[in-house]
Order: sequence, then C-alpha cells, then structure tokens
Amino acid sequence: MGMGNRRISKKPAPEEGKGRMTDGGPTSFHRIKIRVAALVFDGQDVALIRRTNERGMTHYSLPGGNVEPAEPLPSALQRELEEELGLKPEDLTGPPSFTWLLDAMVTRPGSSPPRKLHMVYRVHLGPDVRPKLKAFEDDDAVGRGEIVWLPYDQTQALDVFPPVPIAALADSTEHVDAASAMLPPLNDTNYQWI
Repeated sequence: MGMGNRRISKKPAPEEGKGRMTDGGPTSFHRIKIRVAALVFDGQDVALIRRTNERGMTHYSLPGGNVEPAEPLPSALQRELEEELGLKPEDLTGPPSFTWLLDAMVTRPGSSPPRKLHMVYRVHLGPDVRPKLKAFEDDDAVGRGEIVWLPYDQTQALDVFPPVPIAALADSTEHVDAASAMLPPLNDTNYQWI
C-alpha cells in the first residue's frame, strides 16, 4: 500500500513548545508499526511511485507497505512488491539486501500516528523483467500513482518517502555496513507531513 496523505517534507525546527516531543519522549507514539520498502533496481535505474496531491505537489515513494500482524518480513516485502509492481521472487537476481532502518515518530493533523520503523531493502531485476511490470499503482487512500524509473544518483532533489539517501549510494549494488544502515531518526523537529 502507498503512504496516503502521510507525505513529509524537510522543515526548520518548530518554535519552542510547538510540535515537539516533551521530556525527551513521545507523547502520542504508543503504537509501533513496521513498514517494509524496497529500492527496486534495473541497472542503475530505481523504481519510484510518483503522485501529485490536490495542491499540485509531486512526491515519490518507494514500493512497500505495512507488515501485517505475525507476517514475516520477507513475506511482507514479497507481498508488497507483487501488489504494487507485479514483481515476483523469480524476477529478481537474488534475495533482498537489507539497506536501511529509519525510525519515524512524526505527528500529523487529525490522527494519533504510530511510531513507524521503515525497513528498506534493495532488490535487482533480472533481464527483460521491467517491461512486464505494472506502470501504475492503485491505492485506495490516495488513488493512482505512476511507476517511474529514474537514475538512482539523480534522486537527491526529489521528495521521496521514506526519506532515505538513495543518491548517496556509490553504486546500486554497494554494500551498506551495519553502522550506516541506521539512519538518523525522523521526528517533528526535522520533518512534517504535507
């Protein structure tokens, strides 16, 4: 599933006392959800889901979605990639490679959001797979998104969710060590929903 209206953008730190977590801990993040996502590579191109909201703002998301209760992470990733792209395990050159973990505690209007752990993997398409994949991803909450393939090293200026440093990879197959896999946390002092 897509991320709905839960898009975020970089913002300056909020004014004192507004939109901050207090006493070093969250006040509304009593639930935790896990979301799996993938950088799906075809050579040096990466698949992103592009949507434009009602205000004309274009944003991108990595294919992926929430893990269901008691669902193994590899099964969740496989399910989401099949739902959103039509991608099957036999279409890949190998198993998913864990790349990043992003801990997000960001409030948004009108809801009590969960803390969300974004687990981002990399997968690589086998030969001649890309033309067989879906061109659009339909999400009940936010409608249709277009699947676009962009050079990964040219994504730094895009509003991508989750906000992971795709363009910072030296190569689409580069190994990411454990120390680099944990990204800085996302919270109300550095991001807001748009």
